[in-house]
Amino acid sequence: MKGERGKRRNDYTKLKGKVLFQMLLITVAAAATVYLLRYILRGRIGDRIVRFLVKAFHFGNSDALTIYQLVIRNNMETILFMVILIFLLVILFRFSVAWFTKYFDEISAGMDKLAEESAAEIILSPELDFMENKLNQIKNNLEKQKKAALDAEQRKNDLVVYLAHDIKTPLTSVIGYLSLLDEAPDMPPEQKAKYVGITLEKAYRLEQLINEFFEITRFNLQTIVLNKEKINLQFMLRQMADEFYPLLAPQEKQVSVNVPDGLTLWGDADKLARVFNNILKNAIAYSDENSVIEISAGQQDQTMIITFTNQGKPIPQAKLETIFEKFYRLDSARSTNTGGAGLGLAIAQEIVTAHGGTISVQSNPENTAFTVTLPS
Repeated sequence: MKGERGKRRNDYTKLKGKVLFQMLLITVAAAATVYLLRYILRGRIGDRIVRFLVKAFHFGNSDALTIYQLVIRNNMETILFMVILIFLLVILFRFSVAWFTKYFDEISAGMDKLAEESAAEIILSPELDFMENKLNQIKNNLEKQKKAALDAEQRKNDLVVYLAHDIKTPLTSVIGYLSLLDEAPDMPPEQKAKYVGITLEKAYRLEQLINEFFEITRFNLQTIVLNKEKINLQFMLRQMADEFYPLLAPQEKQVSVNVPDGLTLWGDADKLARVFNNILKNAIAYSDENSVIEISAGQQDQTMIITFTNQGKPIPQAKLETIFEKFYRLDSARSTNTGGAGLGLAIAQEIVTAHGGTISVQSNPENTAFTVTLPS
């Protein structure tokens, strides 16, 4: 905190130096003016004042000279002090207003540029370099946020188009096979069972795609509200692993849960279950056949660490930074069977952040590991 205050004071060094220099110039000019006035008042101007008193008030020459001596010459220092004081105040006020209104105009013009789409850098006077740096930093942040919002909106729009296209495929199959079943009531049982199985499979896929549409809407509208309670972490993770057996069995994949007995966590059970569900679903989708997905958990100080590790094709390093973004899909080929709405990991990050934790990923040719840290 002290360092930040010191930095702020140093930010104004150039501005204070400029003001001090201008004040010094004014003081020198005032001193020169006073010296000149003192010289003038003791010379011909003094004689003129005496003559003015004689003509205007009909004083005698000696009386006018006495008045000049007593009122003006003997109070010369006071008069000069008042003159220099007024002079300094007027000039200083005039120039101060001019200087600072110029700076305000520069800052105002710089702030106007924040809203412009121009890539031109904001440039202010050298003594306002601290403000120039801050305005340019804000401008860069706004441009990055705008670009990120446009990219996210574009990905969302692309995803909606992709999902709409994908919905047509299973829907067409469902209508086609149901039409065949309707037109041939005497179809052999084996063929009917085959068609019913295919229709059911396509209907499930259609349901999944429709759910993804709702997921997009919910993600944009929801505000995360946590209902925290004590959670048996081992029980939660083992139960979740059992629920994924239908997805694991076809490719002979397994889930190994390595969590100590009695390990508990304070959080929203439903939402954290969704986090772990999304991570495990992602690990299953992108892991090798006949591989084991390892789930481990442990406590370090006041932090709970949960890790999901799977063997499979590594995530490219460039994509590790964007994998938690909304509507981002690691599978750029948009596989109809494995592709989701690109919201699972983004939602997971939102929930973990709401709990005061973090979520990260590391990937190499050997394995990919998602790590969730939460306050215990």
